[in-house]
Amino acid sequence: MTGGSRGIGRAVAAAFAAQGDRVAVHHRDSAAEAHGLLGELPGEGHAVVRADLADPGEVRDMVDAAADALGRIDVLVNNAGVFFHHPVAEVSYEEWQDAWRRTLAVNLLGAANVTYCALRHMRAGGRVVNVSSRGAYRGEPDAPAYGASKAGLNALGQSLAVALAPHGIAVASVAPGFVATDMTNEHLKAPRGDAIRAQSPFGRVARAEEIAAAVVFLASPQAEWASGAVLDLNGASYFR
Repeated sequence: MTGGSRGIGRAVAAAFAAQGDRVAVHHRDSAAEAHGLLGELPGEGHAVVRADLADPGEVRDMVDAAADALGRIDVLVNNAGVFFHHPVAEVSYEEWQDAWRRTLAVNLLGAANVTYCALRHMRAGGRVVNVSSRGAYRGEPDAPAYGASKAGLNALGQSLAVALAPHGIAVASVAPGFVATDMTNEHLKAPRGDAIRAQSPFGRVARAEEIAAAVVFLASPQAEWASGAVLDLNGASYFR
């Protein structure tokens, strides 16, 4: 589980642990939060692992550490992501390049490298679930690198779904809209938050636990036939 110490990742880790699974919680620079979560998870045998996903060497070491702690890897959840504000008409060329480099390094290349390394520890029947975004389809005008990285993540997942099916491994993705987490609290304050909530006919944004429930299903033995799917989780706020 990458990006497991906060937000959606934290909810996903809790959901897996609640059904008796052992979880490796990855973080980059939030050790206190990761270890705090570890103390809250039911069951035993959980682990905390650290890596900067933009560093391929750290990725390999982190995945190996997770596999050593758990014995093997049955499910990989690529949840970690970064988001940088970089409207094309407002930033310098240097800022533009930096935003693209940093975003793709984590959101797309990082996920690709974690997946490559995790597959070396995964048996037939394994699962990979990617956490994408509504922005992959709707667009992210103020953060185009983010939207592009998530669109790339969807394409990666579908390519791997075909490549890994003969090995008994299924790959699927979830594409949430706005989710109430500590990272989105500022955006959800009035008046901007009112407009965001109004995007859905339900008049609210998602709870992290709702995204976690979908991830757990896609990781289950019953979800093999969903391999290659991208599940929209946006409360009818956007259709494609």
